[in-house]
Amino acid sequence: MSLVRRAAGSLVHRVYAAIRAVGAITPASPAGYRFGRLGQGVSIAFPVGAIFGERWIEIGDHTLIGERVSLSCGMGPGVDLGPGSILRIGGSCSIGRGSHIVAHQSIDIGEHVFTGPYVYITDQNHVYDDPETPIGRQWPRNNPVSIGAGSWLGTGAIILPGTRIGRQCVVAGGAVVRGEFPDHSVIAGVPAKLVRSYSPELGWHAPGLTPLDRQATA
Repeated sequence: MSLVRRAAGSLVHRVYAAIRAVGAITPASPAGYRFGRLGQGVSIAFPVGAIFGERWIEIGDHTLIGERVSLSCGMGPGVDLGPGSILRIGGSCSIGRGSHIVAHQSIDIGEHVFTGPYVYITDQNHVYDDPETPIGRQWPRNNPVSIGAGSWLGTGAIILPGTRIGRQCVVAGGAVVRGEFPDHSVIAGVPAKLVRSYSPELGWHAPGLTPLDRQATA
């Protein structure tokens, strides 16, 4: 019986691996033709998440999108969002499984950006200006988002509308990020704050540290 179970298990795994390979979205697959651009070597893993607005999505060469990642442009399928792309993911990126990237106006993700699983990035948020109207029925606001090349976003990080993250930045797992952060920042917390930065004189250091401070503690 154990031999039968092992053989059956092996067969199931081989079949599932074949299904995953066939189900992945690549530049050569029929689903890949719907995208504004899928670069060479791009793979969106199967099972895929909710994907719509492909015409306004561009993904650079050799980027890997994990399982169950949702990529969407606009409120829903069938909406005309204009002639240009709205969601742009650079080359050689890796987007962790279960993440959601929801674009309505403009999201730019630079090259070599890596994320952990379950990251959420959006350029739109609900408003609560009218205290009498249900928040879900008030028209949301858009604000572009950009994430600089070479950055890392930890598991469960949330990037809110209007956020601009520089190059080579680290976003801690679970951080809720809004605002502008320069190159070489370490960003953590809820709400997220700058906790470390880099300069050639000081290396990685806490905000506000000066060369004189470093000499005093040396």
